[in-house]
Parts: sequence; structure tokens; C-alpha cells
Amino acid sequence: MESKNIIKDKSFDFAISTVRLYQKLTSEKKEFVISKQLLRSGTSTGALIREAEQGQSKKDFIHKMSIAQKEINETLYWIELLNATHFLETELFQKTHHSALEILKLLTAIIKTSKSNLPQTKQ
Repeated sequence: MESKNIIKDKSFDFAISTVRLYQKLTSEKKEFVISKQLLRSGTSTGALIREAEQGQSKKDFIHKMSIAQKEINETLYWIELLNATHFLETELFQKTHHSALEILKLLTAIIKTSKSNLPQTKQ
């Protein structure tokens, strides 16, 4: 039986939501610049997590997960900016923001745990 990979599933679902949000922003709100930034960072998070799965080493895994962490943090910025400029309704903002924060917290925990499991090197 295959175990569930929560971060992989959540980041993929978030990417789907990001694509749909991008479609809504461009078609209904005619917002093309910020929404494109959101699309890039919101979908790259999951791609980086997938890439980390095949990391060549524990350090490579941590590095790729750290980049994913930066991308989801950037995504939070774009979501907050879209909200502050009234492109997002409150309910949609809260739902999207909550999902992104959840992914950020999971990535932070994964990175911390992975770093604590690295062998200590003498200096």
C-alpha cells in the first residue's frame, strides 16, 4: 500500500487552484501582470517538490525544498497584493492564503527535520 504524500498532494491541488484563479483574474478582472506572477510561483512550488523527490542527496533534497519554500512565500506576497488592490474577494483571498500558509508551514517543518537528520561535520 502506497503511503500518502501530504505536501505533494497539497501542492498539486494548490497549483490547480492557482491556474483557476489565474483564469478568473484574466477573464473577469482583466488583470494580467500580477496574476502571471502568481501563476508562476504558485505552480512552481509543486514542481520543485516533485523535483526534490528525486534529489541526488539529502542536501540536494533540502536545497530544492528550500526553493519551493521561497516560491510559496512569493505566492503569499502576490495573493496579499491582489487582495490589497481589490482583485480578490475576501472569501477567495482567505481560502487561497490559508492553503498557501499551510504549504509554507509543511515545507518549513520538512526542511527543519531534514536538516536535523544530516550528519554533523567537524570543522
